[in-house]
Amino acid sequence: MEKYTVLPYSAGVTDAAPPDVFDKLNARQREAARAGDEPLLIIAGAGTGKTSTLAHRVAHLILEGVAPERILLLTFTRRAALEMTRRAERIVSQAFQLKGGAAPAVRLAWSGTFHAVANRLIRMHCGRVGLDESFSVLDRGDAADLMDVARHELGFTKVEAASRRFPKKDTCLAIYSHKVNTQGSLADTLKLAFPWCGEWEAELKRLFQRYVEKKLEAQALDYDDLLLYWHAMMGEPSLAREIGGLFDHVLVDEYQDTNVLQAGILLRLRPDGRGVTVVGDDAQAIYSFRAATVDNILGFPGLFGPAQDGSSAVRTVALEQNYRSTQPVLDAANALMRESATGFRKALFSGRREGPRPRYVTVADDAGQAQYVVTQVLEARERGVELRRQAVLFRSSHHADGLELELVRRDIPYVKYGGLKFLEAAHVKDLLAVLRWADNPRNRVAAWRALQLLPGVGPATAARIFTRLEAQGFSWKTLDTGAAEADELFVYLGD
Repeated sequence: MEKYTVLPYSAGVTDAAPPDVFDKLNARQREAARAGDEPLLIIAGAGTGKTSTLAHRVAHLILEGVAPERILLLTFTRRAALEMTRRAERIVSQAFQLKGGAAPAVRLAWSGTFHAVANRLIRMHCGRVGLDESFSVLDRGDAADLMDVARHELGFTKVEAASRRFPKKDTCLAIYSHKVNTQGSLADTLKLAFPWCGEWEAELKRLFQRYVEKKLEAQALDYDDLLLYWHAMMGEPSLAREIGGLFDHVLVDEYQDTNVLQAGILLRLRPDGRGVTVVGDDAQAIYSFRAATVDNILGFPGLFGPAQDGSSAVRTVALEQNYRSTQPVLDAANALMRESATGFRKALFSGRREGPRPRYVTVADDAGQAQYVVTQVLEARERGVELRRQAVLFRSSHHADGLELELVRRDIPYVKYGGLKFLEAAHVKDLLAVLRWADNPRNRVAAWRALQLLPGVGPATAARIFTRLEAQGFSWKTLDTGAAEADELFVYLGD
């Protein structure tokens, strides 16, 4: 691992005033960015400069002498990690330039999502958790395919033609994922999130057991396993100390959207809370359907016990100055937040005092909603607002279905942003399946998908071919038996 020697920012200078790079922050942001190593909770209201504050905190730590490779930055998305890293590096560079010094090269070696960091740590200690160094990581599509393999082997795919319809592979995976991430019982998951699947509890237990067995046979982990393994590793005292000892500071973004496993990992990384910073907003918790729980951020102030004076050991800083909206919009948001029986109290305010008041509109149904939106779009167009300057936001892609039909009916041109990611497109996943199987012959999921690309090969034939390969020690040559599907397979794999 590349090492850095970074002197404290104040070293070698006589001016002890705060670095100029922090002067652009408001008082609350600056307080959060320059806090000490006590447990820190930053409640970042919507549009209050959360990313900038967190990036400045990372920069502050580096300027105070913390080695970049000893900072763990956990974000909700990979893009957020890249953006945070880029900003922190720029701030450090600006700080040294303002003092006439040469900025050191800064690289945050441990910056990424919970899952990405978990993958890296598991690979570092794979032998201690019973995994091969070459274990595979299944994306959601591959995990669903493996679940389908297990369904097929248990005969549950045949039930779909009956009056009692067994859940599809994606639903089964969603149920499994919810149970794992909540660390609750299957019965609770079915009752709370999937009540229409409650009658299949016994069959789902068998399916999930077979699914886990298939993963172990293939030396493959799904996304949920990454958190499970990391959480389990932190439950072993010596390994927990070793992993925790890698870092002086742990910073977590979007903490309101973490689940039980992620909160447990953080607590085991830093049982006393020293060097922990979490950023989030309970009013923006929207991922409960993915097993995230807002209780993590609500309970954070009491997580590490009381201070000597009896107060919370956690320092809480609330960011309330909004840089995105006008005050009338914030007044509406504040009124809604005041109605909550729980949560952190905050009052968002803006320097932009004037602006139109938001409307709360009630419609009869989805069709009425689409008609109202389109009418507003046309009225704005009549006032001179071009269509390209108007936007309609929706939570999920399918929520726009009714609106799209209404736009088409009225012959209004539009562009829709959203849909499948590139790597989730069928033809891309097909190619990746071939490459993954060639790299790891034990990868049943990749084999299952790749084999069914061949003409005339369905689930039964694919299972037979893979069974033959498995029985002969996963030697590609064993497939060269003269069978039509095997001959075509070798051409397909380029053997």
